[in-house]
Amino acid sequence: MEYVRLGISGLKVSRVALGMMSYGDPDLRPWSLRIDDSEPIVRRAVEAGVTFFDTADVYSTGASEEITGRLLAKLFPDRDAYVLATKVHGEMGKGPNDRGLSRKHIMASIDNSLRRLGTDHVDLYQVHRWDPDTPVEETLEALHDVVKAGKARYIGASSMYAWQFAKAQYTASANGWTRYVSMQNHYNLIYREEEREMNPLCLDLGVGLIPWSPLARGMLTGTRSRGGGKHTLRAQTDQFGDTLYSDDDFAVVDAVEEIAAKRSVPAAQVAMAWLLHQPGVTAPIFGATKLTHVDDAVAAVTLTLDEDERKALEAPYRPHAISGHS
Repeated sequence: MEYVRLGISGLKVSRVALGMMSYGDPDLRPWSLRIDDSEPIVRRAVEAGVTFFDTADVYSTGASEEITGRLLAKLFPDRDAYVLATKVHGEMGKGPNDRGLSRKHIMASIDNSLRRLGTDHVDLYQVHRWDPDTPVEETLEALHDVVKAGKARYIGASSMYAWQFAKAQYTASANGWTRYVSMQNHYNLIYREEEREMNPLCLDLGVGLIPWSPLARGMLTGTRSRGGGKHTLRAQTDQFGDTLYSDDDFAVVDAVEEIAAKRSVPAAQVAMAWLLHQPGVTAPIFGATKLTHVDDAVAAVTLTLDEDERKALEAPYRPHAISGHS
């Protein structure tokens, strides 16, 4: 495993991060794994050198955070041995203040997340989405106070428009508040719209990219086929994934499969290796419900694609409408 700085911050993370959304309550997400089934997979990642783990309060309505906290405490010798990230924004109750990025919701959410995670701090506290109903100044001052209280070491953001992220960073700088060190955006071989504005902005600002859905929710690995075929429980029940990709994207899948066949490696390794070597990408966040999913992500760290292979993978790309911001 390789370890790199998260953007220009001093925080070192493993080159790939394990996304913990797959671990939670199968009654809420049919493809989620309970703690006993999750442990062998998380253990495999730890043994492979993964030290970066990403969850969110809304994943299985807190169950993912609970499993994450219990497993990491069991698998690591101490709290400083791993980097723990979670998120705030999504709906966590029926009240009008149980969602968004208001000061009230942020302050309640960090305490609730820490309780579920069984720790006194997270290393990276991320806003899950942009909140148009809350002044950005209110959000950023609250996050700054979370950091100053020692409840988070760094803050990050997830999918939004580049102008929104630029506004947030400028506002933080203008007021002497904590700036975002990372951007968790929707980015993979099928969806590359982030290359137009967000990725260059993050490169300029020294913000590390930690993309979500690096394998296009499994589409780049064969979980879906043309004409609506869905070959895994995740693909069959992932309604959000249905909104992100279409049959027009299978030309990219074909290119990945062709290179994977020539290399005699799984398609997942090829797709992940391409992403790992894009400018500004620090650590793609991969999901895993099988041991092989971990093995492929780790193997991709040392898989180098030549220029002709990269061009072949990129050639079939078609522009997409912006997706993943809500």
